[in-house]
Amino acid sequence: MMDQLGIKALRPGPSGNEKDANHANYDEEKANPYGDLPDALTLKSGKKVTSAEQWWKQRRPEIVEDFEREVVGRIPPNVPKVTWAVKSTSDSKAGVFPVVEKQLIGHVDNSAYPSISVDIEMTLVTPGNAKGPAPVMIMFSSAAILKFLASHPEFKKMMGSDPPATEQLIANGWGYALLDTSSIQTDNGAGLTKGIIGLTNKGQPRKPDDWGALRAWGWGASRGLDYLETDKGVDAKRVGIEGVSRYGKAALVTMAFDARFAVVLVGSSGEGGTKPHRRNFGEQVENLTGTGGYHWMAGNFLKYGASEASTGSKNASNLPVDSNELIALCAPRPTFISHGVPEMGDANWLDHRGSFMATVAAGEVFRLLGAKDLGVSEDYRTAKMPAVNSGLLDGQLAWRQHDAGHTDAPNWKYFIPWADKFFDYRPTPWALAADQPAFRTDANSLVAHSQLLAKAKQSGIDVYFEGDSITRRWGALDYPDLLANWKENFFGWNAADFGWGGDRTQNILWRLENGELEGVNPKVVVLLAGTNNVSDSLAPVDPGVRAADISRGIQAIVGVIHEKAPEATILVMGILPRNDNMAFLPVIDKINRSIAGFADGKKIRYLNINDKLAGGDGMLIDGMMNAKDKLHLTVKAYQVWANALKPIFTELLGPPAAVDHAPAPTGDPSAAH
Repeated sequence: MMDQLGIKALRPGPSGNEKDANHANYDEEKANPYGDLPDALTLKSGKKVTSAEQWWKQRRPEIVEDFEREVVGRIPPNVPKVTWAVKSTSDSKAGVFPVVEKQLIGHVDNSAYPSISVDIEMTLVTPGNAKGPAPVMIMFSSAAILKFLASHPEFKKMMGSDPPATEQLIANGWGYALLDTSSIQTDNGAGLTKGIIGLTNKGQPRKPDDWGALRAWGWGASRGLDYLETDKGVDAKRVGIEGVSRYGKAALVTMAFDARFAVVLVGSSGEGGTKPHRRNFGEQVENLTGTGGYHWMAGNFLKYGASEASTGSKNASNLPVDSNELIALCAPRPTFISHGVPEMGDANWLDHRGSFMATVAAGEVFRLLGAKDLGVSEDYRTAKMPAVNSGLLDGQLAWRQHDAGHTDAPNWKYFIPWADKFFDYRPTPWALAADQPAFRTDANSLVAHSQLLAKAKQSGIDVYFEGDSITRRWGALDYPDLLANWKENFFGWNAADFGWGGDRTQNILWRLENGELEGVNPKVVVLLAGTNNVSDSLAPVDPGVRAADISRGIQAIVGVIHEKAPEATILVMGILPRNDNMAFLPVIDKINRSIAGFADGKKIRYLNINDKLAGGDGMLIDGMMNAKDKLHLTVKAYQVWANALKPIFTELLGPPAAVDHAPAPTGDPSAAH
C-alpha cells in the first residue's frame, strides 16, 4: 500500500506508556495544533447549508464521499450476495428470562473465488414473552474476545456492578444479536487478503480506496440486518448497533453509512471513532496508520501519517473530514456516545474531552434535521464536559461518561429507556415466580445496588436489615425523622439498612445473590419482604395461589441469607397490614401463617407485630400508617417495631455499646438530582 501511494516513510505514533520518551500528549494547552474541526454545514463551495434538503442532497453526499475515499474505504460494487440459514432454534434463558435463541449462518457466495470462504456467524436472542416483534441490538463481538474475557475475571471489575447488557435488553423486552466480526474479517493486516475483503479482491491486495476492517464489519452488520428484516420476531424498524473500543468505531461507521439502523450506542471508540483526528491528545492518526491499526482504515488513510511521500508530508490537518462529521452522518437518528473514566481503565488515550467536543460540534446537523442535540449552548471549543455519571440524555444526540472502565456496561441502564422514549416502545412485562431472582431494570435501582455493594464491603455490621421501602425508609438519609428514630433505637448494635423501595421478593433475591450480603457475616438479619408481591398485578390472581407463591419467595430469601450468613439468626417479620386495598388482608394472613410454619424458633424466628398496628378487623390503628398511601409506617409505628426487636437484639448481642461501627446510612441515589 505504501508503494501504491508513493510513501517512503511513516511517522511513528505516540506511545501510550507515560515512561516512554515519545509518550502521548495529555496537556490540554498543546491539544489543538491543527485548527478547527471542519464545518459539517458548509459545502465545499463555501456556501452554508440552511435546509434539510441541502443536507441530504448536497452536503451529506460530499461528506460520505470524503470518508469513503480517504478514511474508511468503499464497499466494492461486486461484493457477493449473502444467503442466511438458521442452523438451530432453541428455547433458552437469559438469566431467569425465557428466550428464543437462533444460531444463524450467512453464507457469502464464493463461486467467483472458491479458495476463500466467508460464513458470517450471528446469534439472535429474542424475549420469550413477547406479544409482537421486538427491537433488537446487534452487538459486535468475536469468539476470541469473549473467550479472553471469560478467562480473565479481573476484567469484570472494569465493567461495573450491573447485570450483563444481554440480560438487561431481554428484561426490558428487547432482543439482541451477537455478530462475530472474525467470521467477517479478521482483526489484523495479514487478513486483508482473506475474509470478505480478500474474497471480493480474489485474494489480491487492496487498492487505496478499498474498504478496511471497520467498513467490512459494518457491511457484515448490514447483512445481519438484512436477515432481521425477514424474522417475524424482530421489529426491523427498531434495530440498533453497538460496540466498544474498535467495535465502537465500527458501530459508529455502521450507523453513519446504513440509514436503516435506528439507534447506536458507541462505547469508548477513540481515534477513528468519536475522537477528533485534529486533536493532539492521546491516540493519534499515526497510531492508525501504523502496523497495529492500518487494516481498520482505507489505504488512502496512510497518507495522513506520511513523513516522506511523493505527495508530500501530510498530517491530521489535511484530512477533509473529522469525527464530528462522522457523528453527524447518524443524524437525526438517536446516537448515544459513551465513555468511562481513566481511573478504572478507560484511558486518557481515548481523549474523552475531544470526543465530547466532536459530539457538541455534530449537534448543528441534528438541530437542522429537527432533532435535539446535547442541549449545550457553548461552542464546542469551550463547552464544559458534564460531571461523571451526569449524562446529557434529553435529545436524539446523547452523551454520558460513567465511572467504570473501558466498557459501555454501566450505560445500558440509561441507554435502553432513552431509546424506548424515541421508539415509543412499551415492552410486555415479565411475570416471574416469587422465588426467581430478578434485577430491577430502572437505572436508579441499579445505582442503588452498586451503593449497597459498597456498603456491604465495609466492616462492622452486626445487624443487617433487608426488605423493601418499609425497611429502607427507616435507616435512610432521605427520611431524616425516621433515621433519627433508627439511631435512637439501634445505635451501638452496628445496624445497617439494605432495604430498597419497590422491591419484590424476586428483586431482593437477586440483590442478595449478587453481592449485597457477600462477606458481611452479620449476627442478626431482620427481613421484611413480600408486600409488593401482594399488590403486584402480574402475580397469580387466585388468593391462595398468590399467597403460596409469595411464601415460596420469602422462604427462598431466607435460604439465601442462611447460605451467605450461616451464623446469623434470621428474624422474619410478618407482612404488615395495609388498608389501601382491604382485599389484600386475607392474602397477607395466609402468607404470615406460612412464614410462621417454616420458622424453627432458633436460627429462624418469626416476629409479627400486626396486632399492635391494627385492630382485629385489620383496620389500622390511628397514627400508625401514612394517611395517604395507608401502607408506609409513621415514626409511631416504627417505634412499635423497634420495641419488638430490641429485646431480641439484647438477647442475641447483649446491650448496645457506647460506639457504633456500622457503615454510614445511604439514601435514594436520585434524591440528589
